[in-house]
Amino acid sequence: MQDIAVIGAGSYGTCLAMLFGNAGHRVSLWARSPETAAELERTRINKAYLPNVPLPPTVSVTSDLETAVRGRRFVVAVTPSHGAREVLGAASAWFDPDVIVINASKGLEDGTLATIDQIYREIFPERVARRATYLSGPTFANEIAAGMPAAIVLAGYEPETTRLAQETLSSIRLRIYSSDDVPGVLIGGALKNVIAIAAGVSDGLGLGSNARAALITRGLAEITRIGVAMGAQPATFAGLSGMGDLVLTCSGEASRNRRVGLALGQGKKMADILAEMKMVAEGVKTTKVAHELAKKLAVPSPITDVMYEVVHQGAPARDTMIKLMQRALRSERD
Repeated sequence: MQDIAVIGAGSYGTCLAMLFGNAGHRVSLWARSPETAAELERTRINKAYLPNVPLPPTVSVTSDLETAVRGRRFVVAVTPSHGAREVLGAASAWFDPDVIVINASKGLEDGTLATIDQIYREIFPERVARRATYLSGPTFANEIAAGMPAAIVLAGYEPETTRLAQETLSSIRLRIYSSDDVPGVLIGGALKNVIAIAAGVSDGLGLGSNARAALITRGLAEITRIGVAMGAQPATFAGLSGMGDLVLTCSGEASRNRRVGLALGQGKKMADILAEMKMVAEGVKTTKVAHELAKKLAVPSPITDVMYEVVHQGAPARDTMIKLMQRALRSERD
């Protein structure tokens, strides 16, 4: 039994709190809103995100960061990536010196183009940042909360710390593999959301299964090119945080990023799509950052580039799909 804080009470944070609580750990779940925290603590149900699964008695809910993280052996960060610097930076004031932070957010920081581990190196004490680990892979919150099995990967720079977190958090419902490729795991988890929007656009336009498969495959090649340019290991992108997460997010009905793409393909405006969504679709912000990152790295990123045009410049979705098909012919290995 361990003391675990889960920072972020959205669908994924809530489902992880349930998972760890049901495994016998003492869990503190942090919600930004005091009203949300009070309701969750009283009703034991996250009506907005997971209305059919109650929190176990081992989970307490608070909106006070100090209460959530002080004395906790593990801190699982599940805030949207654009809130990581603010929320985790504030929480770090009360971290135990031996805490192991486990990031479960997927995205890149707008403006700095930073990955989550780069942000952690700036906001955490050196020892905490070095021991941090990074969780990613094909997991929908509603399925985990319902008790369905899943496999995921945990990457870290310190093998001993990564192994400790892996052994502690693994359960009969969640099989955790370890990795030493932090950049690869983070890039795969972030950029798959961009490709998922593209796959949704294709489906929204009614372009068929062949087109979706092509986008997934060439999207993986694009993600791999960017990741390798950032020091990642190519083999990582054939794993859970690469191909596994990409396939799920591009094809699963619960994928928020795919739903954004579907709506764009059906002719809806970006502002209207976002106004209708309760949950954050990380790919919307990540599309802009990934476009800028690829340019900075001088890495070809045709799918990301056309998604940037659709999502952030209002380009017609059908025109951008045609644009992809009309690109100069090349070798598949390029």
